[in-house]
Amino acid sequence: MLPPREGFSPRSVGAIGLLVHRLGQPGDVVVGRPSADPTFPDRVFMPARRPAWPLFGRVDRYMAGAVGTLRPLRPRLVEVHNRANLAWRVARALPGARVALFLHNDPQGMRMARSPAERAALLRRMTVVCVSRYLAARFIEGLDAAGPAPLVLPNALELADLPDPLPSDNRDRTVLFVGRVVADKGADAFVAACAEALPRLPGWRACMIGADRFATGGRPTAFERALAPLARAAGVERLGYLPHADVLGAMARAAIVAVPSRWPEPFGLTALEAMASGAALICSGRGGLHELVGEAAAFADPDVPGALADAILHLASDGDLRGALARAGLARAQAFDAPAARARLAELRARLLAT
Repeated sequence: MLPPREGFSPRSVGAIGLLVHRLGQPGDVVVGRPSADPTFPDRVFMPARRPAWPLFGRVDRYMAGAVGTLRPLRPRLVEVHNRANLAWRVARALPGARVALFLHNDPQGMRMARSPAERAALLRRMTVVCVSRYLAARFIEGLDAAGPAPLVLPNALELADLPDPLPSDNRDRTVLFVGRVVADKGADAFVAACAEALPRLPGWRACMIGADRFATGGRPTAFERALAPLARAAGVERLGYLPHADVLGAMARAAIVAVPSRWPEPFGLTALEAMASGAALICSGRGGLHELVGEAAAFADPDVPGALADAILHLASDGDLRGALARAGLARAQAFDAPAARARLAELRARLLAT
């Protein structure tokens, strides 16, 4: 079961939808918001039809529609992604089903998981799975150390399906930003760093892929409107939202990928994709990023003046360093290949269904 805003179409999908598609089995039933675009053809998708309840909010109507879609299926196991309140709703409505809550974001910012008491209650009622040790530590913060703990199942990539990465010496002289164009992701810090660095890097260019949401179209936010003239002045090309295959193709060609997140990244899927694509990576190291990349990246704090620009200048001017980081990233990414993650998920499912 997907969060209410998550798409499940190759043309409009976020990190959670991609992971559900990547790690699931052909017989899975995926429940999510109705899609205007064709959904992934190798999974059974059922839309959660929101009831027309004028006095209820959008999220409450989504949860009611999702449970209504599930109930006739009489599932034995329901995996709810990234919504503690939805997991509670499913557990109450389907007492005969095992419920697993998969967390992709900090639970301390989620409804019905903010307090230690709420998180302890979740652990008593269902299995909790986190995508990083960082998130698992955030979940158990303030809980009794002797009690049950969340499991950790990291995000993964289908490495065999990625475009062949170009050798470091043959890559485009491009510094690439991929992600939501919001302050939390450091989009403005990237533009400011490029404004400082690009005039000192003849032959190099900078590009941004992404928008405020994981979909094409839509009106720009106030943040995007404010950023647009700054990006033009800095010479940063903004490509908007692109299908995931196009994003991976751009990463396979770019010399440098920057992930200057301000917020504590729960995992850092974009950073993993950059490493697996053979790009030299710059990241902030916040949240789960350091756990993910180890020493296979250059680190720069997006809120320290000049730090990100200096990192871009250093990497762009040192081909040997770019090559070393690219090789380290490719090696690091091998630990996150999808076949091994699917096997771990299948083992977890079997264990839950057997108890």
